[in-house]
Amino acid sequence: MSVTILYTIVTLSAIGVLAATILYLTAQKFKVYEDPRIDDVDEALPGANCGGCGYAGCRAFAEACVSKNELSDLFCPVGGNDCMTDIAGILGLEAIKKDPRVAVVRCNGTCENRPKTNTYDGAVSCAIASSLYGGDTNCSFGCLGCGDCVEVCDFDAIKMDPETGLPVVIDDKCVACGACVDACPRDLIELRRKMPKDRKIFVGCRNMDKGAAAKKACTVACIGCTKCAKECPFDAITIENNLAFIDSDKCKLCRKCVVVCPTNAIQELNFPPRKVKAEKPAAKVEAKPVAKKEKPAATNNEESTEPKN
Repeated sequence: MSVTILYTIVTLSAIGVLAATILYLTAQKFKVYEDPRIDDVDEALPGANCGGCGYAGCRAFAEACVSKNELSDLFCPVGGNDCMTDIAGILGLEAIKKDPRVAVVRCNGTCENRPKTNTYDGAVSCAIASSLYGGDTNCSFGCLGCGDCVEVCDFDAIKMDPETGLPVVIDDKCVACGACVDACPRDLIELRRKMPKDRKIFVGCRNMDKGAAAKKACTVACIGCTKCAKECPFDAITIENNLAFIDSDKCKLCRKCVVVCPTNAIQELNFPPRKVKAEKPAAKVEAKPVAKKEKPAATNNEESTEPKN
């Protein structure tokens, strides 16, 4: 009986040693080498895992940084330039500075500007509402107001305004991750260059209908009149599909386009009030005295009209 037990123990031990050897050799053959710098880069990242960099998360972004020979196409919007400088120092590369971005909602179709023509009674989701019908107003390009952009924002940087029915971006909290951009089925949210003092000039409209139809649907719709493009001295405005677009990388915030827009479709935010030019008083014109004409003296040849005695 003891021999049988000993034989069993030896056999099982041999099988265990053989299996462990096979597993070890297999692990050595197929093991994946991971650059230790990936951990260093991952620690330098903010850990938001928002996907704004274009990768699944911070770990995937760190792997991409280590695998590349330059960082020109890589940028962490949450960490910004300071974070990319730290990463460049770890990898011995040069960091490319980029202008910070902020989300902008390109729709000004408030309840006053774009009155409702019907009522939506379905799932509270912009994605679902957009796939089912054109919207509860005559504008099939404007905001649906269900708040999908608010739901996907991990930084509480966007909220719905109950008075206007439109989303509002909180500039100080926005990290330009792009989650709200992807969530909007109407493509109304855009990441634009962040200007000094959070000033913005942009066309608050995405209506591509012709002028009359667009204006009928919303009082502040862009009608594609091209006046703003002709007025802009920096070639920052283009007209396409009956719609104006202002390039934030070219715009110098001169506000000349705002003045000439006939429908107030161009929004200017966080600017000081415009100075009202004082009207010059009309110059007084002094009346010049009219010189009296002297009658010419009568000549001898002319007959006198006085009666003779």
